[in-house]
Amino acid sequence: MLRDWAPEAPEQSSLRHAYLGLLAARPDDACLRACEPGHLTASAVLFDAAGEHVLLTLHPRVGLWLQLGGHCEPEDLSLAGAALREATEESGIDGLVVDPDPVHLEVHPITCSLGVPTRHFDVRFAVRAPAGAEPRRSDESLDLRWWPVDALPPESGLEPMVAAARARLTAQRDG
Repeated sequence: MLRDWAPEAPEQSSLRHAYLGLLAARPDDACLRACEPGHLTASAVLFDAAGEHVLLTLHPRVGLWLQLGGHCEPEDLSLAGAALREATEESGIDGLVVDPDPVHLEVHPITCSLGVPTRHFDVRFAVRAPAGAEPRRSDESLDLRWWPVDALPPESGLEPMVAAARARLTAQRDG
């Protein structure tokens, strides 16, 4: 999927090549949290039905408002499937629909469940909630809230990711 994805932004293309390098170097475990040098994770940019709000979680370990998502599990058949599973688990919303193509990539250092410093090679997907969806906070979140796409938490740095996901949804609607 990442081999075939053609991002528009040059920095996203550069990141895509880094992800492909990780996958080539670690074909057996690049998607597993046990891969200490770094591993792929999957995130969902979860929009309400109108595409005007994005659901964010107040992450207990990081202490910031972030998109939903997390580690891939052995039963996940794709990164998009992992993002959809994570979004469903963390939002409590049934009937979510995921776009199978990524919208954004980001690599960030983190000490996750391994207990050692590593990197998350996060692949982000646009996800749409059904009309009238009401989220239910899971144990994986301190808070869960719909944020207007043009008024995201200032410290979050999520604007490029949300803009890319929103552009994808707009193109699908108009195209």
